[in-house]
Amino acid sequence: MWWRTLLIILAYLVLAAHFLRYGNALVAAPIALLPALLLLRRHWSVMVVQLGLVLSTLLVWLPTAHRLISMRLAFDQPWMRMALILGAVMLCNLLIAWSANDLKARFQR
Repeated sequence: MWWRTLLIILAYLVLAAHFLRYGNALVAAPIALLPALLLLRRHWSVMVVQLGLVLSTLLVWLPTAHRLISMRLAFDQPWMRMALILGAVMLCNLLIAWSANDLKARFQR
């Protein structure tokens, strides 16, 4: 169980670092603190964390990948490695969100 929580924390820290990279500390701080909801040990808190991971995949990582691939293609630069890395990040986020279902089941008791 602890490794699921650790993976969730790491996924949110990577997302916060993405926003911090572009100088948006006001968004990065709450994102980095969102996994603290798991300390409440409630069913809804796990659902919020899961929803955040899925939404971050769809609204942050996917558009970022599209933008970077388009930019690299426009400048005739290699793009495949970057696409694989961001694809792995998106897949990991979705798998981590899915693995949190066990936390939801444990917190329901």
